[in-house]
Amino acid sequence: MVEMVEENFEFTGKAKSTLFKVIAVGLVLAAFGIFGLSQGWWDPAHASGHHASLMEQPLLVEHTSGHDEAMHQANEAIEHANAGHVENHGAHEEHGGYTFMKRVKVGLWVNNIYFLGLAIVGVFFFAINYVTWSGWSAGLTRVFLSLGSYLLVATILTLGLFFFSSHDLFHWTHDGIAETDHIIASKTWYLNLPFYIGRMVVILGGWSLFHYFLKREAKLEDNNGGVLHHARIINWSAGFIVFFGVSSSMGAWDWIMSIDTHWFSTLFGWFVFSSWFVSGLAVITLLTIFLKEAGYLKVVSTEHLHDLGKYLFAFSIFWTYIWFSQFILYYYSNIPEETIYFVERLFFNMGNYAPIFVINLLINFLFPFLFLMTRGSKRVTIMLKVAAIGILIGHWFDFYLMIAPGVLKEHGGLNVGMLFFEVGVTMVFGGLFVFTVLKGLTTIGLIAKNHPFLEESIHHHT
Repeated sequence: MVEMVEENFEFTGKAKSTLFKVIAVGLVLAAFGIFGLSQGWWDPAHASGHHASLMEQPLLVEHTSGHDEAMHQANEAIEHANAGHVENHGAHEEHGGYTFMKRVKVGLWVNNIYFLGLAIVGVFFFAINYVTWSGWSAGLTRVFLSLGSYLLVATILTLGLFFFSSHDLFHWTHDGIAETDHIIASKTWYLNLPFYIGRMVVILGGWSLFHYFLKREAKLEDNNGGVLHHARIINWSAGFIVFFGVSSSMGAWDWIMSIDTHWFSTLFGWFVFSSWFVSGLAVITLLTIFLKEAGYLKVVSTEHLHDLGKYLFAFSIFWTYIWFSQFILYYYSNIPEETIYFVERLFFNMGNYAPIFVINLLINFLFPFLFLMTRGSKRVTIMLKVAAIGILIGHWFDFYLMIAPGVLKEHGGLNVGMLFFEVGVTMVFGGLFVFTVLKGLTTIGLIAKNHPFLEESIHHHT
């Protein structure tokens, strides 16, 4: 049996100062970005003089060019959208005017949902490794669990931002909207404020409570040894996985899909989970490398990093599989109520979102697929760093693409304003996330010294 020396993380003043600087720079960039948005400097529609609503979108091509199947589908979806929304146009226009504050709220909501997902994925990965009796990860479990330290902050932010932004982000919250929109009226049993807020409290509260109990048992396992607390962790983990399986999909429906109330996807819960999961794995990989390079995690070797690289590679492919499954089913069936979601992101609004649509696929699929394909690439820290950072950036764009078009229409997309407001807000959220996670690492030993599979992890070889 290998004798384990306890490791405790020290959150140094220098590290805190660096994070405070990142947050401060982010605040300055965000403030400048908000000022520019208030002046209309970076509004694509303002710059082009075009403020067309959905109703005013032109057909993409003439019907004489019917040989192009993709453009035909786009035209059909646009025609259907224009016809189908006439009935509800007045009600939507009443609440649909653009203000720069809408973009501010979208930026806050995108980052909030993105970093919330990173936090809960850490807890989920911790639970999965305990339930499956995984030996390789025994020396890394505290890294997984530390991501959940952000959950309490995320819960407060999510509830606060919803009350601050709901009227602009979720048009089903408007008074009287169900009376003029039969689609929303058919969903009021689910999309109503008391039930919605109740679900939000149960989901976020449940996630935080499971993290609390798992962390408590992990500390007790360190202090007392034996297998009792390990068995309790497994039981709590099994309960959490069941709860997470239901609640993560409901969160995806509530917090993202309900923005586009007239559209739905039976794959959407899986799609959001896959994006969250691979992003969370990227954070775990970066945090492991950071701790290793700082002299911690002596039980972690190249073999463990190799396994994390395999996870990044595999679940980038999994995300692509879910993305393609959703896209090709809608493309093939060509039902306008379904294809409108993708048409809006590719063709509507002067194609503002088309560059992001392409970037999304290149960074989240092609880049990790080619970059991490070889065995050697998963065993070199610099390559893992580049891959993980690329994945984090790519999936931020993924969440932006899920949320922004449904709210901002022609006023969003890839433009200079992103270099200020969106980047600034992301730096603030990212700095807060990292600060909370590192602070959480100081409250528990870095190594699960009494984990029954720790020796197996130390001698792990792939």
